[in-house]
Amino acid sequence: MALDPETREQLISSVARFVRERLVPIEDQVSREDRIPDAIIQEMRELGLFGLSIPAEYGGLGLNMEEEALVLFELCQTSPAFRSAIGTNIGIGSQGLVMFGREDQKDYWLPKIASGETIASFCLTEPGAGSDAASLRTTAIRDGNVYVVNGTKRFITNAAKAGAFTLMARTNPDRKGAGGISAFFVPSNLKGITVGKSERKMGQQGAHIHDVIFENCEVPAECLIGEREGEGFKLAMQVLDRGRIHIAAVCTGVAERLVRDSTLYALEREQFGDKIANFQMVQAMLADSKMEAYAMRCMVQETARKRDAGENIAMEASCCKLFASEAVGRIADRNVQIHGGAGYVSDYAAERFYRDVRIFRLYEGTSQIQQTVIAKNMLRNAG
Repeated sequence: MALDPETREQLISSVARFVRERLVPIEDQVSREDRIPDAIIQEMRELGLFGLSIPAEYGGLGLNMEEEALVLFELCQTSPAFRSAIGTNIGIGSQGLVMFGREDQKDYWLPKIASGETIASFCLTEPGAGSDAASLRTTAIRDGNVYVVNGTKRFITNAAKAGAFTLMARTNPDRKGAGGISAFFVPSNLKGITVGKSERKMGQQGAHIHDVIFENCEVPAECLIGEREGEGFKLAMQVLDRGRIHIAAVCTGVAERLVRDSTLYALEREQFGDKIANFQMVQAMLADSKMEAYAMRCMVQETARKRDAGENIAMEASCCKLFASEAVGRIADRNVQIHGGAGYVSDYAAERFYRDVRIFRLYEGTSQIQQTVIAKNMLRNAG
């Protein structure tokens, strides 16, 4: 349900102020310490950020997709590690339950997720299955009132803090491909679940990823999402369609921050007795970055509105994610170029953002997967 215009603007302005006054000043600290302060996480809870997309009847803000995108445009004009702290709760970690969960599952879990009491993570990727999600090997074999789960999930965001996992596992090992996969919402404290070490990453320090290992883990049968086995792949794809709009909105917020940083630095820096902002080649880089950031915002809002209207947006979501993740990489590169030598050292944010944005072209579907999705939809529609 959409917010009334006044409430929506109050929320967006509150988030913008929070970013400006609380998050931007500690970006470098978070990067150096690889940790978001607990006090900041608590403030994010109090702002309702962990429950942006959770329906209001379960204690969330119940934002529609366009409203969520508008909030992300503001929230992500800082280090994307901050968004990652809430990202799995409002996105891939919870949305399978929101879309397909039984009422008893929603009643128990969604209020905890909305408040930030429970962190929800999404366990799909494996050592041998990432882009090819249908080839996952983790098994969940029914044995009476439990499923015995074995397998390893890789690069799982927020795994060490998670209270529950949306888990994709193969309930029918004899059935290859997507049809044998089911989805579960699994408490993280079950015996047989081990969370691996935090991986050292190129960027986004303060956001953490881990392996999650299931060894003869007995998952209660009531953890199956929905009423039937074999629907996990469909759930994952619908969650990822939504997630691709979300990630494109994240890229847009970061891009708008980088455009602003580039412009301000160009107005400050002097060479050859003049501000570099007056050099036409610098102006060309600024213009290209502004153009792409504007296009990103327009694409995301248009696709979000279509999803809110109930339209099939699988192709458009992939268009958004592909364009936005590639464009923010180009904008980050130009930002370093405009900063010159200063862009290569950590005194300025340009170097950090250059590393931070690289992941956007990889997770929730690589650029090449998005191209495949777009092309298949084009050919299907034409045929």
